[in-house]
Amino acid sequence: MKFRLMLLPLALAACSQTPPDHADGAPAATASTSVPAPAPAPASSAPAAAFDTATLAKYHWRLTEATGGDGKRIDALFVRPDHPLQLDFVRDRLSVGNACNRLGGNFSVQGNRLKLGQMAQTMMACADPALSALDSAISQRLQGQPKIQLKDEGNAPTLSLAGDNGDTLVFTGDPTAETRYGGAGETVFLEVAPETKPCSHPLIPNKQCLQVRERKYGANGVVESSGEWQPLYQDIEGYTHEPGVRNVLRVKRFAVKHPPADAPSTAYVLDMVAESAIAPQKK
Repeated sequence: MKFRLMLLPLALAACSQTPPDHADGAPAATASTSVPAPAPAPASSAPAAAFDTATLAKYHWRLTEATGGDGKRIDALFVRPDHPLQLDFVRDRLSVGNACNRLGGNFSVQGNRLKLGQMAQTMMACADPALSALDSAISQRLQGQPKIQLKDEGNAPTLSLAGDNGDTLVFTGDPTAETRYGGAGETVFLEVAPETKPCSHPLIPNKQCLQVRERKYGANGVVESSGEWQPLYQDIEGYTHEPGVRNVLRVKRFAVKHPPADAPSTAYVLDMVAESAIAPQKK
């Protein structure tokens, strides 16, 4: 009887031992062993690429195509064939040129949508009813939050605006003066005399030059000084002179990098006509 009591603790100890390992060193599997499933790969959380608004500011965007949801050309947007509708994006503001009036408003690009704030416009009256209707025609399509797409495939870049009603407008980019000359330029005011005068030009016989002088204004908008009249041996980009009309122009003056030997080192680009008056006839 005493012998049997001594064996009982040994038997209990043998039952509690860990199962032996396999010969290859791996632990033996038991019925209670569970292998955890691999964690799923995390979903990509990379943000969508921001729209390239910097490229918008580098070009004048001129309307070249416009089709409706029926696939037909929207003729109402092409009433000025020689001066197509033009969009300009400067910082956070969009302006529309070559309509009846000048239109503009603050803009943003959210996702793939162009969002435009309340638009303001000048109050010019246009005799042509089709031209008057152009303001409303382009304004409605811009304020409808169209989908915006920018493509730059080597030639001229294109900007597409697609409305939810199926209208699609395509604009082609023309580099701004700042893009072409590589800088912001200097804003100056030039008074242009009513009449041109003969001037000596090495490459253009019988050249007629604009007579200009620079104006400087004070903080109150009053003219502080005017320079001496002098011939301008080059054109002002965007300006067409009408004989007998005196103009004050706000222009951008750019330094031309590496100009040819026979070309000017400065370029003038019209920003706006600040004043215009018909000169009195000489008796």
